[in-house]
Amino acid sequence: MPKEALPTQQLVEIETVQEGTVILKNGSLRKILMVAGINFDLKSEEEQGFITFSYQNFINSLNFSVQIFIHSRKLNIGGYLNNLELRLPAETNELLKNQIKEYTEFVRSFVADNPIMEKVFFVVVPLDPIQIPAAGLKITQKITRIFSKKQTAPSSEEEKQELFHKNIQQLNQRVDQVTSGLTQIGLSAAPLNDEQLIELFYNLYNPEAVEKRTLEIAKTK
Repeated sequence: MPKEALPTQQLVEIETVQEGTVILKNGSLRKILMVAGINFDLKSEEEQGFITFSYQNFINSLNFSVQIFIHSRKLNIGGYLNNLELRLPAETNELLKNQIKEYTEFVRSFVADNPIMEKVFFVVVPLDPIQIPAAGLKITQKITRIFSKKQTAPSSEEEKQELFHKNIQQLNQRVDQVTSGLTQIGLSAAPLNDEQLIELFYNLYNPEAVEKRTLEIAKTK
């Protein structure tokens, strides 16, 4: 008998997205940085050597693992074509008007046969908090109550939120370290916010769909 297909949600390890952080089902946290790439081949031999050496120093300086991945996105040029079509009524020169029409049709037909792809670079910064087993947690709470001056019953929800924000602070420190290291290489990096993270994972799990827009990042000079 054929095996029943698992629900899609069971195959996705993401629990939720909050405060620019991906929270996994096992409690682990992830921050995702979008990195502006550079054309290594156009650099001089001396510059290439400096970049390679800086990258080596960056990797060796980390005491935690990071994930680097490249996402190829289908570039949506619908807005560009719409702007060309909107310009037509305002154009009084018939020659230019015909050229705009021909150019628009050329671009539309070319893209239909040859989709324009855009490569986007990301660095994933992880934090895997130590998970205390339930039995060990109860023992820890008892010891804390014995030595605590205030014998008030702690709120589990408040404790979870406090622990979450402590983990976020630790994760942000790692993000700052990674961002600083990338800057030394000459790369600009920016963490994705909630909306951008949701869009990114939507695109990853729906590769056939055309991306809504290009993710924004500060441009480097």
